[in-house]
Amino acid sequence: MADHSNNTTTHRRPRSIDANDEPLSNTPVNRVTIRSVRSLCGSKHAQNSTGGIVLGPDHHHPQHEPLSILECLKVILFATRINILLVFIPLGFLASKLHWAPVTVFVINFIAIIPLAKLLGYATEEIAMRLGDNLGALLNASFGNAVELILSIVALKEGKIDVVQASVLGSVLSNLLLVLGLCFICGGYKFQQQKFNQTAAQTSSSLLSLACLSLLIPAAFVATAKEIDHQSHIQSLSYGTSVVLLVVYVLYLFFQLKTHTHLYATENEEEEEPLLPVWMSIALLLVVTLVVALCAEFLVDSIEGLSESWHISPTFIGLILLPIVGNAAEHVTAVTVAMKNKMDLAIGVAIGSSMQIALFVTPVMVIIGYFIGQPMTLFFNTFETCIMFVSVLIVNYLIQDGESNWLEGVQLLSTYVIIAIAVFYYPADA
Repeated sequence: MADHSNNTTTHRRPRSIDANDEPLSNTPVNRVTIRSVRSLCGSKHAQNSTGGIVLGPDHHHPQHEPLSILECLKVILFATRINILLVFIPLGFLASKLHWAPVTVFVINFIAIIPLAKLLGYATEEIAMRLGDNLGALLNASFGNAVELILSIVALKEGKIDVVQASVLGSVLSNLLLVLGLCFICGGYKFQQQKFNQTAAQTSSSLLSLACLSLLIPAAFVATAKEIDHQSHIQSLSYGTSVVLLVVYVLYLFFQLKTHTHLYATENEEEEEPLLPVWMSIALLLVVTLVVALCAEFLVDSIEGLSESWHISPTFIGLILLPIVGNAAEHVTAVTVAMKNKMDLAIGVAIGSSMQIALFVTPVMVIIGYFIGQPMTLFFNTFETCIMFVSVLIVNYLIQDGESNWLEGVQLLSTYVIIAIAVFYYPADA
């Protein structure tokens, strides 16, 4: 339980929420939100006047009775409106097994992964709330971009290295430019000026600059070295750099969770109580991960056919389309909290997710490529490296004053649109 003598509570990563989520009361204590009550609709607990919530003796600390398996399934299915898209999962399996058109297979599995990403976050949060602040935050950090990691592993296993590189870069760009831009615009629509923790934001952006440097150095190495065959040297450079990035990421977690927790504490953040039993949360996490892996495999297998049918390059698919799959729920979360003037949370979701992909997912893919015999490196082509550099540069400029407004959001969105247009016309064989 956080100390409520001040306005600072735990810095646990916020669960993806719907726009209609509001706490049941203004008392700053652990409680179940309206989102959770809506999850209980249809269960026997939802039949009483409190919507299934049993109030404690002081009528401020809600408690809930242990749920049966059927009620747990109802909680999961009614957790969010996005779950209506779960009907696309069997359609995706059917489309792949019956060899439907690649475009159809891609679109169906693309939609199916969106609610799965939401459920993956839901299961992770349920487990994290039982582990305490530090372990819970560590679990959230580990599974925060699980969908992107699974998609990248599946693509790497099939030798689609260009898709993997475009996907991880696209995830960084979509969070830095698209999500952060929408946060600034939507928040700026309601508030003339919004403030956030300048030190925490600049720390994250500095780490992103380090990740950008890890891509610039291999590109400069290839451009300036006189040797004709650079592949072996680039691979060795990438393996060493990846180990360094992973060490930096672990140290950053220690910095965030142990030594400088005050920089990442949020004000008046609502804490929720877990609804599912531990075994059910773990089972949900494992099952959803398996289903995501299967849908991702169907999705990746259809990329080549989609590229030929729509006459778009695999780079555009990986850089622009695939990041939407794993980040859709987080996009909604960031924009929603920005409109509530909680910019620290919004920036934590947007920039924090980008940093995790750059410092964790990317080097992990390089190391996995080493063990499965795929030559995945940190040498991105010059075009992609320049995009990354410019994006990190403009974000650093805009957040250095610790304030945001809608015009800054327009600048970020404009940058993203320009990049998307350039990637669309970028030749596939370049």
